[in-house]
Amino acid sequence: MGKLAGKVAFITGAARGQGRSHAVRLAREGADIIAIDTTAKVETVPYALSSAEDLSETVRLVEALDRRIVARDADVRDSVALAKAVNDGIAAFGRLDIVLANAGISSPAPTLEMSDETWQDMIDINLTGVWKTLKASVPHIIDGGRGGAVVITSSIAAIHANQNIAHYSAAKAGLVMLMKVMAKELAPHSIRVNTVHPTTVATKMVLNDAAYRLFRPDIENPSRADFEAAARTLNRMPVAALEPSDVSNAVLYLVSDDARYVTGTMQVIDAGGAL
Repeated sequence: MGKLAGKVAFITGAARGQGRSHAVRLAREGADIIAIDTTAKVETVPYALSSAEDLSETVRLVEALDRRIVARDADVRDSVALAKAVNDGIAAFGRLDIVLANAGISSPAPTLEMSDETWQDMIDINLTGVWKTLKASVPHIIDGGRGGAVVITSSIAAIHANQNIAHYSAAKAGLVMLMKVMAKELAPHSIRVNTVHPTTVATKMVLNDAAYRLFRPDIENPSRADFEAAARTLNRMPVAALEPSDVSNAVLYLVSDDARYVTGTMQVIDAGGAL
């Protein structure tokens, strides 16, 4: 019996990266999974987003742990698609206990030079998309009457400023107050709400040429090794980037009974970067 036996988790951005890692980690602890991601192209994002094959691999990994999963192609900007995915999952599993609002994008650009579309896509996905995720899912936890847990993926960028990510930092900082307000609103229902704040994580959102140039503007065509040399300077501990599993371990704590009275908090996982 795992820590989450009999529970059901809804996870956005689950096709790869942190979202996939969270799905597998929670499934290993006994949870069934409702997973969404989108194959829609976002023109302002300078790297390839998830594919249908990526989401299928998440399904395979969860099922290999002998857990059930309902996976749907849905965009967090689309309230109708979100609601349908959640409803499909609840029809299959009969309940909802956990929500991980994880989906997000990166599109670095100087603050006064980025396009209106770059700013708007970021806010629509990384901030408004989280609100839409919670609106579509959390009422089902309330209806269950058993309590539950919500974890929102923020970032160290909500705490520590860096150049060329004003839109990203603004969205991630906005999530903190969204979390705190919802923690107050949902506490009478025994539903806990927290944020996680990772430093750089080794996923495709970071391991791409645009991110390498963000970290190494001094080099014309920086490599991953060049990126890692710069990334190490942001962390006090000797590491360039976390693994997705490092974040999943923190998420598991927050959604399990180990953290049954932890709510309204910012869980920083930054290798000392904010010190």
